[in-house]
Amino acid sequence: MTARRRGFERGDRLGELLREILADELARIDDDRLALVAITAVAVDRDLAFADVYFSTVDLDRDLEAATVETLGRYRRRLQSALAGAARIRRVPSLRFHPDEGMHAGARVEEILRNLSGPGDEPAPPTG
Repeated sequence: MTARRRGFERGDRLGELLREILADELARIDDDRLALVAITAVAVDRDLAFADVYFSTVDLDRDLEAATVETLGRYRRRLQSALAGAARIRRVPSLRFHPDEGMHAGARVEEILRNLSGPGDEPAPPTG
């Protein structure tokens, strides 16, 4: 196995650990604006300077997601303190929050599939 491969696996494991810690701490925060927010992934850069935290909201509303980014930013220090206490890492990364675009893509695919004709439907009239 190459060193690059091991580094990638370590980053994935660390991201998953940080996701679990952040999700637990988020559940402890008594703020109604965060009640239906789920941490979906955490991507950590190689030198642990930054961690990109991806989240989803129940209704995938862009305005709500923007407000959630702001709210999570207000709790950044508390979340980083939780990471410092629970994760055994030399350096706690600075957190950056982003809506999970994969959730929007999945919702779009579902919408397309719902709009497709089923096998019992009448075929579309030929054009031409």
